Amino acid sequence: MRRLSIMVTATALTLGLASPAMADREPTEHDRATYGRPTYGQATLTGFASLPAATFVPGSEPSGSAIGTGPFNGVTAPFAHQPVQGFSGAVNRHDGTYDVLSDNGYGNKANSADFLLRVHRVKPDTRTGKVTVVGGFDLSDPDHRVAFPLTRADRVLTGADFDVESIVRTADGTYWTGDEFGPFLLHFSKSGRLLQAPIPLAGVQAPENPYLNGAQPTLNSSKGFEGLVRGVDGRHLYPLTEGTVVGDTPGDLRFSEFDVRKGSYTGKRFVYRLESTDNAIGDAIAVDKQRFLVIERDGGQGDTAKFKRLYLVDTRDRDGDGVVDKTLVADLLNLANPKGLGGFGTTFRFPFQTIEDVVLLDDRTLAVLNDNNFPFSSARTPGQPDNDEFITIRLSAPLHADGRALR
Repeated sequence: MRRLSIMVTATALTLGLASPAMADREPTEHDRATYGRPTYGQATLTGFASLPAATFVPGSEPSGSAIGTGPFNGVTAPFAHQPVQGFSGAVNRHDGTYDVLSDNGYGNKANSADFLLRVHRVKPDTRTGKVTVVGGFDLSDPDHRVAFPLTRADRVLTGADFDVESIVRTADGTYWTGDEFGPFLLHFSKSGRLLQAPIPLAGVQAPENPYLNGAQPTLNSSKGFEGLVRGVDGRHLYPLTEGTVVGDTPGDLRFSEFDVRKGSYTGKRFVYRLESTDNAIGDAIAVDKQRFLVIERDGGQGDTAKFKRLYLVDTRDRDGDGVVDKTLVADLLNLANPKGLGGFGTTFRFPFQTIEDVVLLDDRTLAVLNDNNFPFSSARTPGQPDNDEFITIRLSAPLHADGRALR
């Protein structure tokens, strides 16, 4: 087993990694007695739908003026409207639709000032294989919750203001997002109005943080809150950094606890250790009070993609060795596809550079989406921009999830 560093204020939490090889065999009685959980075999693709890469918000403003003319994968810029792209977080609305969060736009603060931060509402139909955009709303700060200067006078938020990479919806219908530029937690109304000032995490500052004031950042660019978990208790949020904080062991990512009622961090945190320091996480969601699902991925795409996985992370120490377990539940580059869904073969690969959305649909079924980085990523067909793909996968064994994780 690999070991992870865990730090809390009052109680030591621990996080461990089970050998990935265990996922390739049936659990023994020793496994069950020691770990108290099954191992997982090959997951199966059960649904496929996609949204064409060149999908734009009707009647929206021009965008992409700072990325150059290209062409990028055959696409020239700028664009007459706002592209529907960059899906970096997803919320199940339980009516057949999903809220999906677009990130900062084109990859950095300098080239995304004309990209409007937006939550799109999409409806995937795995029977037809199509995803339809049925609505959405822009994110804004009309009440001047943000103290530093924004890009636009109307205070509609852009990719030069924040890089929103994760989203959850709480019981009151409001949204929380995780940002990478601060990194900050951002709290929005049902219609996208910022409800309070951006909430920083003490001691963690990215190069884009507006409050650095000449100090050295403690986190690399684009390595802030890539994941944000809504705890099953409805009270706590758990933002997960994509990168290692200066001073921590390389490859260790901070998973912190935030109390929504108190509006502050509790001081508890544990550390997720990447399988390789070259990897990154893409998203995280709760399974129950102690367990989370985490997407871990390499930076490859298409044929260069070698590592795109979903892990079940458990904060309990089941074998008494002072760490807890990290169990491989699905290899997204090796999904069984017996029905040939999507026109693909009997083995389905999800080979995107950035896979940043996972949703728990039932105790054995997950929805997974990619961030297509329009117009830059071309994992499916070299030289063509990637579509936004929505897939559902069935795990080989149940998660035994808390029912509240499905709400």
